[in-house]
Amino acid sequence: MAASTSSGSGRSRRSRRMVADINVVPYIDVMLVLLVIFMVTAPLLPPGAIDLPTAGQSNTKTDGFIELVIQRNGAMSLRARNLKGAEPSRERITKADLVEAVRRMQADQALPVVISADKSIAYEKVVDAMDLLRRGGIQRVALMVKPPA
Repeated sequence: MAASTSSGSGRSRRSRRMVADINVVPYIDVMLVLLVIFMVTAPLLPPGAIDLPTAGQSNTKTDGFIELVIQRNGAMSLRARNLKGAEPSRERITKADLVEAVRRMQADQALPVVISADKSIAYEKVVDAMDLLRRGGIQRVALMVKPPA
């Protein structure tokens, strides 16, 4: 019997091997719970607030305005639109004379300036014209678009 106990105790003295595997099942459970939480809450979050302009027809009639026409080649011209007593002729201008020419056409009135640019023109040229007008003290600047057909 002594021999049997010594062999039995020899088995218990052997060291067990350490398991070097990672149990990923709990991590998968956590990921699935997070996925469900994001899927449920994502539609409830408000989207980024971007106020895009519409190209529809306006309900209000514009009395009078100054139109800045920027052509495909970059040439600019000014003309008064819907003004009583103003001739419909175009006045060619350069970038340097833009603000001065608009102020001369406005005279005593604070007329808005509407930019109508060719759709194939570089966006930078339109923004440059708007920036020149704003820096020159003209506060009411708008863009002209074609109403949907």
